[in-house]
Amino acid sequence: MPSQLVCRPERGFPVAALRVRGTLDQVTGDALQQAVRLRLADQPTVLLLDATGLRIGDPVGLSALSATVCEAHEWPDVPVVLCGADRRTLAMITDAPDCAGLRYADDFAAAVAAARAETVPPRIRVRMRPVPDACRQVRHLVTQACAAWQRSGLTATATLIATELVANVVRHAHTTMDFTLRPLQGGRLGMTVRDHSRRMPKPSDAGLSDPGGRGLRLVRDLTDAWGVLPVTDGKVVWTRMCADAF
Repeated sequence: MPSQLVCRPERGFPVAALRVRGTLDQVTGDALQQAVRLRLADQPTVLLLDATGLRIGDPVGLSALSATVCEAHEWPDVPVVLCGADRRTLAMITDAPDCAGLRYADDFAAAVAAARAETVPPRIRVRMRPVPDACRQVRHLVTQACAAWQRSGLTATATLIATELVANVVRHAHTTMDFTLRPLQGGRLGMTVRDHSRRMPKPSDAGLSDPGGRGLRLVRDLTDAWGVLPVTDGKVVWTRMCADAF
C-alpha cells in the first residue's frame, strides 16, 4: 500500500502547531514541506511538530525534515520543536546530521501551552489591494514603525524596499497582499509581502536606460538577506536588513 502522511494544523497564532500522522518517506516528504511552508508563511514565533503518530518509513524521507529545519532557520528564523516522538523515530532523527537544528520536547500539549504563554514580539501586518496607492500607504507605515521601534537609521532604505515589494505585486501579481513588518534582534528589521500568485519573482538584468525591471535588484543589493517562500496559495517574498549593512 502507498504510504500516507497527514499534517493537521492547530489554530492559535503566533505559535504554529502541526500534528503529523503517518509515514515520512521519499513519497510523503513533499506533503510535510508544503504543510510547514504554509505555517511559516504566517511568521510564527515557534513551529511545533506533534510527532506522536509519526513513523520514519525511509531514511531518505528525513531530507524533507532537514529541509524544513533549514527553511525555518533561514526565514522566518523560528525554532522547530519536535514533540512526543517515540524512541525509534527519535533515534533515527537525532542520528541524521542534517536535522541537528531541531529542538525536542516530550509532550506536545505542554510545549504549545508554554509557547503561547511567552511574550509576543511586536509586528505590524496589513492587507492591501493591488493598487498604486498601496505604495504610498506602505511608505507611511514603515516610516512610523521605524520611529516607534528605534530603527530610524533604516527608514530611508526600508521605505524603498517596501515600496519595491508592494509595487511588484501591483505590477505583476495583481492580487491582494499581506504586508508584514517586524523588528528583529540586533537592531535588524524584517519585511515580507505575501500574495496569491504562484509566479516566482527574480531580479532582471535591466540596463540603466531601461524604464523598469530593477526593483528586485534593489531589494537584493540593499538587504543582507532576501528570498521567496512558495506556498500552495501563492508566495511570500521576505527580506531582512540591519543598520550595520549601510
